[in-house]
Amino acid sequence: MRVAILGSSGQIGAYLTTYLREKGHVVDEVDITNGPQYDLRDTLTTIVQGIIRDADFVFFLAFDVGGSRYLKKYQHTFDFINNNTRLMAYTFSLLQRYRKRFVFASSQMSNMSYSPYGVMKRVGEMHTKALNGFIVKFWNVYGIENNMDKAHVITDFINKGFDEGDFEMLTDGTEERQFLYAEDCCEALETVMNSYTDFKSDDPLHITSFHSNSIREIADIIQGQFQLIGKSVKIKAGLAKDSVQMDKRNEADNYILGWWIPNTTIDKGIAKVFNAMKAQRGIK
Repeated sequence: MRVAILGSSGQIGAYLTTYLREKGHVVDEVDITNGPQYDLRDTLTTIVQGIIRDADFVFFLAFDVGGSRYLKKYQHTFDFINNNTRLMAYTFSLLQRYRKRFVFASSQMSNMSYSPYGVMKRVGEMHTKALNGFIVKFWNVYGIENNMDKAHVITDFINKGFDEGDFEMLTDGTEERQFLYAEDCCEALETVMNSYTDFKSDDPLHITSFHSNSIREIADIIQGQFQLIGKSVKIKAGLAKDSVQMDKRNEADNYILGWWIPNTTIDKGIAKVFNAMKAQRGIK
């Protein structure tokens, strides 16, 4: 199958590109990091038009987004809102023009109206429904990340542990999240693509581990990984409240479990990411 991945250099996109190629699919990458001709905000880019036109299936993963630190700093800015508005307007117009089967990557935050990021994702869901596409809601997918300025919590903690010898949580760490390892996420997305016509639900498919951990528990697991290599790191509790998700507890719909089940525990997933980041630094 010929697959277009929009946002192929992002955290999920990079994993998915490798995963689908290993499965024998032809993958066309679209990401602004590959050059301005791949900018989904630019309505004059003919390369992107051709890639979407020729694709059998499209994964719409591209978005200006990052972890909690990034969202806290940027999601209320003009550039953040403008980037995502323009990106969605052009991409959805191409999906409509070429009538493609596609998945739009939304978030468990799409029902959080106080969050510009959540509102943007909700707008994307409305476009997707209007075009009869499929909506998937990601719940805190983690894995190796190329842009540490936009790092999510697990890679952020590991990176700071290596570089600074300790890491500070934004909050006291009591808030809970459901974390999903990126390779499990890829399996779920391939399942959605292959079983596209089998899903009967009109609601978004929730792609998550269906298991919650507190941020403090995540920090403790990472601290344990450093102990295994003989490095002592300190965990500092932050004073701020959870201003990104505001301790909202959404309920994950488990409809997708009829087709796919996550396999990687949080301990094993963090160990994989930790060891990969350790290897990147040449540490044995």
